[in-house]
Amino acid sequence: MKKERVSFREAILLLLVMLIILGSGVIGFGLSPQTPVLVVIGLLILWEKIKRASWDEIHDGIMEGVKNGIVPIFIFILIGALIGTWIAAGVIPSMMVAGFHLISAQWFVPSVFLVCALIGTSIGSAFTIVSTIGIALFGMGTTMGVNPALVAGAIISGAIFGDKTSPLSDSTNLAAAMAGSDLFAHIKNLMWTTIPAFLISLVLYWILGLNETGAKLTNIAPTLHTLNTHFVVSWWAVLPIILLFICAILRIPAIATLLLNIAVTIVMIFIQKPGTSVPDIAGFIENGFVSKTGNANVDALLTRGGITSMMGTVSLIFLTLSLGGLLMKFDVIQTAIAPLAKRLKSAGSLVTATILSGIGVNIFVGEQYLSVILPGKAFKETFNKRGLDNLALSRVLEDGGTVINYLIPWGVAGAFAANTLGVPTLEFLPFCFFSLLSPILSIISGFTGIGLKRMQPKN
Repeated sequence: MKKERVSFREAILLLLVMLIILGSGVIGFGLSPQTPVLVVIGLLILWEKIKRASWDEIHDGIMEGVKNGIVPIFIFILIGALIGTWIAAGVIPSMMVAGFHLISAQWFVPSVFLVCALIGTSIGSAFTIVSTIGIALFGMGTTMGVNPALVAGAIISGAIFGDKTSPLSDSTNLAAAMAGSDLFAHIKNLMWTTIPAFLISLVLYWILGLNETGAKLTNIAPTLHTLNTHFVVSWWAVLPIILLFICAILRIPAIATLLLNIAVTIVMIFIQKPGTSVPDIAGFIENGFVSKTGNANVDALLTRGGITSMMGTVSLIFLTLSLGGLLMKFDVIQTAIAPLAKRLKSAGSLVTATILSGIGVNIFVGEQYLSVILPGKAFKETFNKRGLDNLALSRVLEDGGTVINYLIPWGVAGAFAANTLGVPTLEFLPFCFFSLLSPILSIISGFTGIGLKRMQPKN
């Protein structure tokens, strides 16, 4: 039997049903995303069988979707191991102690945003920032009595800014490549929306931070005592952090960087704690670090990491990528997007449609790279026909694609951040100001023409 092609109406109906199931499951019933995503996959497979799709085609769709996530999944597993060893070696406790001495409580929240943004720009990986420096800053914020969701939002916003503006970032390189624009010209053009989003976010974090800090400043002294007593706190802890910068400068891939960092950290543990055994190290890698200081706050903050801690995120990513692969295999997303590109006349409506398409792909597929690739393919020709430069497209792809994935509970980045920091996605979402502002400012740019790069007339 010949498989029937999906129509535009069917594609829209399918996506609406998916959105209702995912939204009601995660938001309405407060479920973890895995079950709603699995239900959607089951319904989608049923629909595909009704449309006469073969099991081989269904299996191919799942495998094609998962294939795109193999490297990120492996990176997440390594990050779990890195967190466990960094705590055991005193790296994260040392960062917390240094932070308590260097960062003013009054300026804590905006400082978190600035630190993550600056270091993120140097490293080019939001995942690395959230899972290393982010954990230390989150621990400091919790000790100070700051709203955990606000601290998480500041960490993630800063990490996204760094990831978006760094020439070392995979997502930034992808957006430039998809639009056919020069990388550094793309980064320069990003500033039209990125700098305003950064400044507005900084002001908002300062205002909200003034109302948050100071509630539990009495916790700092006992926390510092506990960290200095039970962990190796020293300047040697900066070595793994410096190694991250060196690897970033040398453009060493993430997997090699993380493996090298874990190896160096393990050597540090053996040197600092001569009685440490190989099974102890394996325990840090597999199950994370278990803090037993007697201080409930510190133990809650620093009992984390390990490969097993990432398995919930890995299972969600596997399911989400499988769903994305099926939607791509049977042209559901492509069919829904394609007609829009042909009907858009003004620059403002074109930018808005591209932004919404990127957000839609994030919601329905949950994968940030596809949120750049699919709208990039669908709208590139239309951008050129409307006289807009490739730089205009590449900026819009970033403003509506990669920055949004952190706001989706079942998205790869959103699930990772929630699992790593221990704050549900929907709780830190209202405080991810940079992610929320970027698409809004991009749409404003589209309608006003401010910063919207147009093609130069040919002589």
